Amino acid sequence: MKNFWQHKRQAGVTLIELMIVLVIIAIIASASYPLYTQYVVRAKRTTGAAMLLQVADRQQQFFMDNKGYAASLESLGFTSNPFMMNDQGAVVADDDAGRIYSIALSNTSATSFTVTAEPQEYQAEKDTTCGSLTLTHAGDKGQSGSGTNCW
Repeated sequence: MKNFWQHKRQAGVTLIELMIVLVIIAIIASASYPLYTQYVVRAKRTTGAAMLLQVADRQQQFFMDNKGYAASLESLGFTSNPFMMNDQGAVVADDDAGRIYSIALSNTSATSFTVTAEPQEYQAEKDTTCGSLTLTHAGDKGQSGSGTNCW
């Protein structure tokens, strides 16, 4: 017969053990969230850079067909100059909440052009290191920010 004062240890999780697990999860989450945010910003920047390359490609084709560069994005088959794009690379309305870049063509002549991707909404807020991306007729890539790995 068991002594009255001897207790059988119950199996299960104590409150202290649960709190330790929660603290560990919080530490991991606080370390990984900034990395995730940076990844999202870089992915959206890559989409913007890809659109600049697409515009430049269309300009080269236009140059071959017409012996000069197009003066507007409409001449290249886009909806307007400038136009907004989302993170899927699709053209969206100017007031769309999901827009990430405004793509504009400037400094155009028969022999030169500059296309710019200006960040919008979330992208403008988070991508201050690189800022606006630019691409010229000569293939020169630039950015308005002080970042070094923007392209």
